[in-house]
Amino acid sequence: MQNKIKEIIKTYDDFTDQLSDPEIISNPAIFREIAKQHHDLESVVLRGREYIKLIEQIEEYRSILDGDDPDLKAIVKEEFDDLISQQEQQENELKLLLLPKDQRDSKNTIIEIRAGTGGEEAALFSADLYRMYSHYAERKGWTTETLSSSPTGSGGLKEVIFAVKGDGAFGEMKFEGGVHRVQRVPETESSGRIHTSAATVAILPEAEEIDLEINPDDIRIDTFRASGAGGQHVNKTESAVRITHTSTGLVVSCQDEKSQHKNRVAAMKVLRSRLLAQEEEKQQSERAEVRKSMVSTGDRSAKIRTYNFPQGRVTDHRIELTLYKLDNIMNGDISELIEQLRIAEQMEQLKQAA
Repeated sequence: MQNKIKEIIKTYDDFTDQLSDPEIISNPAIFREIAKQHHDLESVVLRGREYIKLIEQIEEYRSILDGDDPDLKAIVKEEFDDLISQQEQQENELKLLLLPKDQRDSKNTIIEIRAGTGGEEAALFSADLYRMYSHYAERKGWTTETLSSSPTGSGGLKEVIFAVKGDGAFGEMKFEGGVHRVQRVPETESSGRIHTSAATVAILPEAEEIDLEINPDDIRIDTFRASGAGGQHVNKTESAVRITHTSTGLVVSCQDEKSQHKNRVAAMKVLRSRLLAQEEEKQQSERAEVRKSMVSTGDRSAKIRTYNFPQGRVTDHRIELTLYKLDNIMNGDISELIEQLRIAEQMEQLKQAA
């Protein structure tokens, strides 16, 4: 551990020197990449320097304990056990910091919510999830942008696709991918029977042009008149855009904006992110030695969470965590869920690294 930390500190110091090199400063792309790597190492280096000092102190105390001065030995002995305890704690913290980082974690994210089984109640639940994530984004100081939506007459959403922009957005939201189930009495249910409905959530890292190059020959773009509730532009102009990626068969439609150009930009953003996620999933499945964590798999067919309204509870089935604060969670207070899922993923990674 000590040698590894020293190597990281040396690399960090080399990056620090490079960031003041005029040649690197004059090249924005290289400067940006070095600055990012420098920033990524900062937390490890700060903790690592404390750890190196601690190790040096322990070695100094050991030499005293091996010496011949009984008075000095007695003084050192009182502190030595505490230092050993600190060493173990700091090593555990460093192990977590040294776990492989998912380079996508710092990206913005695109979230797709689709109503599943349950008809109109499932569409209403999809709208609830959309509001929950929007409120959480507000709490984090992130911004959201709706890219596409299919509303129902009663305030539900058959589907909604939106972007969440903010540092670390994908790294936190990636735990939300999967099937979300709701158990409650629908407003339209006169007999008071509890219904079970579901919605599917997909979390994609937002792909930039530098992440994925799309061949223009693989793209077919169609325009059509927007349909559905809201907006004077609806059904009057061909502002809606449908993009088909002919190589994969992926189709993305956007009609929320009044401008055809804006809808095209939004559709390309979604298409690029879907293609990147598809490629990364393919690469992961090809790497037999890489095990997907059960926590952040993002498998759309996996039931990950149940929201039980009569009992006021939310249960995450991946980590068997139940919280009796459903109202707070539906209002965007999902930080405890995400934190517990992150810890579970880290514990799984530590087991795999052992």
